Amino acid sequence: MSPLVRNNMTGRISKRGMLARALDVTGCGRMLRSTFVWDGVLTLNYHRIGDRHNSLLDRNLWSATDEDFDSQISTIAREFDVVGLNDLDSIIGKKHGRFVMVTFDDGYLDNYTNAFPILKAHGVTATFFITTGFLDIPKVPWWDEIAWMVRTSRESLLGDNRWTSNPVQFDEPDREGAINELLTLYKRLSGDLTDGFLDFLADALKTGRCPVQVARKLWMSWDMIREMKQTGMTFGGHTVNHPILANLSAEQQEAEIAPCKQRLVEELGGPIDAFSYPIGGAKSFNDDTRFLLAKHGFKWVFTYLGGYCRHNHTDRFALPRTAIETDVDLPMFRAIATLPQVFA
Repeated sequence: MSPLVRNNMTGRISKRGMLARALDVTGCGRMLRSTFVWDGVLTLNYHRIGDRHNSLLDRNLWSATDEDFDSQISTIAREFDVVGLNDLDSIIGKKHGRFVMVTFDDGYLDNYTNAFPILKAHGVTATFFITTGFLDIPKVPWWDEIAWMVRTSRESLLGDNRWTSNPVQFDEPDREGAINELLTLYKRLSGDLTDGFLDFLADALKTGRCPVQVARKLWMSWDMIREMKQTGMTFGGHTVNHPILANLSAEQQEAEIAPCKQRLVEELGGPIDAFSYPIGGAKSFNDDTRFLLAKHGFKWVFTYLGGYCRHNHTDRFALPRTAIETDVDLPMFRAIATLPQVFA
């Protein structure tokens, strides 16, 4: 669960948001950051950086504006020990130490155009988990395509059908509620049904599937990633096509995990020993997933479950990460880094 500062429906500041602001205003946060009130590794996770307004795609994928990201990276660079993937061996298991790690999922182009210059400017390394199929043959991912179909449809609702229990009303003007409802449904589907569901939406909403031209502007290139690697950025796997692995058979999961690592090694060289679960919730991976990741030599595997990695954490196939999203303002960001046991 992400640490929301505001209720998206009412715009009211949450209790945690008010507490975060109080830490900022009173100076208590600054005082706490100068002491060691927690030990471990706080891994922050981002997706997209930039302006999400007016996008036809899934706006929840934007983690921060350029300005907010710059402020966040400046904060951790100034006040914390920022570590990278290659440091984990030496710090996991230590009894003391407070570390922050920065990660990104998917491989969106703005990771290179927007986030990379800011990271370099502050001397901060980050780890990028790449969905290799999106780079090799660009396509619009299922979450962005569902958002695009709902937003571009001239229909006012999705009527009775065999997929949803009730008609889905399109809440105007942004239709966020309808998009979230359909995304939730997609996440529950067996991998054998997902393409059929997208085809159904394309027909029912009278939009067709999202044009491939949109995909050509979405993803980084391998040349960009190699340039980033030369400056100290590190990379890991995030499957070939970003399915929800637990919804696939073991054979289908292997077809997503093994070729992903192979492509990363081919393009970047080895070793590639880190992976993040697509979606990353507790139901997004299973024992088959863990077995296959170990089989293919992955050493560090990250979830999206929130929290931070305490020094007594022993499960390297379920390392926690905390989501940074556009609802996280700077006081909340500082609170997450200051007291992750409360805010992360």
